[in-house]
Amino acid sequence: MARLAQTAGLSDVQSEILATVREFVDKEIIPHAQELEHGDTYPAEIVEGMKAMGLFGITIPEEYGGLGESLLTYALVVEEIARGWMSVSGVINTHFIVAHMIARHGTETQKRHFLPRMATGEVRGAFSMSEPGLGSDVAAISTKATRDEGSAAGGSGDYVVDGTKMWLTNGGTSTLVALLARTDEGADSPHRNLTTFLVEKPAGYGEVLPGLTIPGKIDKMGYKGVDTTEAVFDGFRIGADMVLGEAPGEGFSYMMDGIEVGRVNVSARACGIAIRAFELAIEYAQQRETFGKPIAQHQAISFKLAEMATKVEAAHLMMVNAARLKDSGARNDVEAGMAKLIASEYCAEVTQEAFRIHGGYGYSTEYEIERLMREAPFLLIGEGTSEIQKTVISKGLLKEYRLRG
Repeated sequence: MARLAQTAGLSDVQSEILATVREFVDKEIIPHAQELEHGDTYPAEIVEGMKAMGLFGITIPEEYGGLGESLLTYALVVEEIARGWMSVSGVINTHFIVAHMIARHGTETQKRHFLPRMATGEVRGAFSMSEPGLGSDVAAISTKATRDEGSAAGGSGDYVVDGTKMWLTNGGTSTLVALLARTDEGADSPHRNLTTFLVEKPAGYGEVLPGLTIPGKIDKMGYKGVDTTEAVFDGFRIGADMVLGEAPGEGFSYMMDGIEVGRVNVSARACGIAIRAFELAIEYAQQRETFGKPIAQHQAISFKLAEMATKVEAAHLMMVNAARLKDSGARNDVEAGMAKLIASEYCAEVTQEAFRIHGGYGYSTEYEIERLMREAPFLLIGEGTSEIQKTVISKGLLKEYRLRG
């Protein structure tokens, strides 16, 4: 059993799940990750294995066919999967966020319609908030959903959606998209004029439905294998019953709830990559010899290993803390931001040090560390950049520690 990144206080069920996933990662993911990643190949067989283990429904309540596990359990599973190949964790990440949003905010009809099929992986979710020119300014969303003029106020008529969304992970392979669009609610706050829609679609590319086009995969530096796409809405019609919670104007708060758990997820993915980078570095450092001894016995390298291990441990503990806070029902925006900030930054630093320890071999595509070097930067921007996390953290701290009197 590895010493690093252990989690105290887990139940027997949690420990059994993690042991099963770790064995799956060691046998079914790590041996194939390099070939699949270099070919930008979707990991279809691995995904089927995750379906068989019930991972697509790990947090979905048992009454809807899921395992009913906690966010902490899910985060620890993601950490293990990302240790094998981050792209595989990406396959279930947006699916998990959408399932969380439906379970927490959906109507009973929406829950019964989607969650049982999401638990089996038959329906797979994608998350659509960003736009080509949007950046971090969510309130500036331009994709618009207009109520059909023939609908009575509060009636059940269709919306017509127009606009372009960007950076949909699983955009082509998903069959359900949680879409954030602007609606005319007449609210003074821009955030209260945003609505979340549940868009069912077939998997694939091109015009998948009348008015909805998935143009194709976006080529990326890393994070390969999993598809990342745009989504173009042009006169796309969707019923009012597909508004999440049937609550127009509440989309921003629902999406932010999803982002909070998403930040814990990204923290877990960063921890997984950092753990794997450390494993590769400490193994290589004991095999590679210079000046008559393994390089691990040179102080310059042994100190690097000590610092890397400390960062791995610190990131893991903060990720676990943020997950447990969310599970307790407490607000965790600051803690999730802190965990995401430190885990992603430490992941980049640990991976860079592992790369340096490998020397020239780290630059070779034959060595796993080369792939990790291309994957780690994504976590610095996914679910909000480090600068956005600092904004969230500082606002929360200033509110908590505001001057009195």
